[in-house]
Amino acid sequence: MSFWDHLEALRGTIWRSVLGVLLASVAFLCFPKALFKAVLWPTQADFPLYRLPGVGFSMELINIELSAQFFVYLKVSVLCGLVVAFPYVIWEIWKFVAPALYENEKKAVRGAFSLSSALFYLGVAVGYFVVLPVCLMFFVNFSVSDAIVNTISLSSYMSLFTSMVFLIGILFEFPSVILALSSIGVISRSQLKGWRKYAIVVVLILAALITPSDPFSMFVLAIPLYGLFELSVLLCKK
Repeated sequence: MSFWDHLEALRGTIWRSVLGVLLASVAFLCFPKALFKAVLWPTQADFPLYRLPGVGFSMELINIELSAQFFVYLKVSVLCGLVVAFPYVIWEIWKFVAPALYENEKKAVRGAFSLSSALFYLGVAVGYFVVLPVCLMFFVNFSVSDAIVNTISLSSYMSLFTSMVFLIGILFEFPSVILALSSIGVISRSQLKGWRKYAIVVVLILAALITPSDPFSMFVLAIPLYGLFELSVLLCKK
């Protein structure tokens, strides 16, 4: 294939991926009540983490901008559409990449692409059920003065929701990337082992960027992120 043929194939991959995300987003747009029941569940007292002995937590949200609820509705629908359509997007990327690989490389890299969807959804689950509620409990209950009452806006909550859920899902893709690179000989297990001390620093930086940077929520996120690094070491072929 010529350069322009490759460019045309890439354009088709992008358009089909975008169309898949849009179709999934439209499906969510049709069911706003069910969508926001799931999105706002971490604010309710019946959320699984809050039902643990001695925990107990709930919070109320307010809307302070006229158009905020509408745009949040659109944003959440697209975000959830991207989450649902993620395996299809990965499949489209695989179809574009596969012709450039040798047969032995295809077999190895195919496993990495198959693993990527499972890791992404695992990351989304960790963000939704663990990291997000921990951050909510910390910040809602934190106060520098009794004269200040925490009143949380919808936009503020959605900003935290997006970073905690979607970005953590993306970070959980790290082992699948390492597996793919290892399969084609770009990286080795011995190299990863030599990077352990740097991995700890990078994990702490990423946890600080994603979470609101309080020590507790950083620690909660840093543990699974470092676990992903060790998983990557195990997945390396040699």
